[in-house]
Amino acid sequence: MEIAIQLLLLVAGFCLLMKGADWFVEGASGIADRFGIPQLVIGLTIVAIGTSLPEAAVSISAALKGSAEITIGNVLGSNILNILIILGLTSVICAVPVQKSTVCYEIPFVILVTVVLGLLGLFDHRVGRADGLILWGLMLFYLLYLLKMAKKGTPPEEKKEKKIPVWRMILMVVVGAVMIVGGSDVTVDAATELATIFGMSERFIGLTIVALGTSLPELVTSVTAAVKGKADIAMGNIVGSNLFNILFVVGTTAVITPVVYADSFLADSLIALGAAVLLLICVAKNKRLGRLGGIAMLAGYAAYFVYLIRFSQPS
Repeated sequence: MEIAIQLLLLVAGFCLLMKGADWFVEGASGIADRFGIPQLVIGLTIVAIGTSLPEAAVSISAALKGSAEITIGNVLGSNILNILIILGLTSVICAVPVQKSTVCYEIPFVILVTVVLGLLGLFDHRVGRADGLILWGLMLFYLLYLLKMAKKGTPPEEKKEKKIPVWRMILMVVVGAVMIVGGSDVTVDAATELATIFGMSERFIGLTIVALGTSLPELVTSVTAAVKGKADIAMGNIVGSNLFNILFVVGTTAVITPVVYADSFLADSLIALGAAVLLLICVAKNKRLGRLGGIAMLAGYAAYFVYLIRFSQPS
């Protein structure tokens, strides 16, 4: 009976995610079109922040409860999943064109902040308040860059079709974000309960199911955006989410309380860095992420998953 209940909750969580992502993408892209803001900027900001809410909620609430050590694992695990699984699946479904600015500036910035996080953590095995302020400084620099990009947007074109009121588009974004976060929470809880029933270890659950659960908003939003022909939002969502996960989530948590950076996180940091470098390699030449690149990313995560099973499951 318990298994049946958890399966129903799992289905309900996925339904909330699907509909929430649909409204979120529609509202965000509508706002971009109405005000002449590039779709990529919307993806790098509103969509990225909205889909990073689960990571932020988990990490900041954990810090307030005195369990800040889960922050690094949560963020690195989510960033690895975002690139290898989410962009991998999205590009297998539909080739994702990549803007020149993403190749030249945004993906390299993801690589840079991943290296910075690793160096800050390895220095004294913690990310302290001063380190958090450094990450916040990098985030403010990134936001200024986005503001400059937004000013380059083209003026909105007058279209004859019926326009959706701005207030309704904003409401779609807000309600969609709430549904995405709520659906993610229900899905994670149900999946964790099912995993526990079937005897999986707590560490394995945390490294896989919980990390995937907090990345579900990015997954559903990116795939939905790609299917709807809003590929800039799909790519911007992942790149922006990875940046906000490190700069905002870790930065804010570290300002609240020092975050432990265990030796075991070095391997995850290197894998997160390798995933970002792989993404850059896949898109550098043709300015698009195609099916072959997506398959390479999925294969990369499969290898990482085998590593997790080998070192996370009880012997």
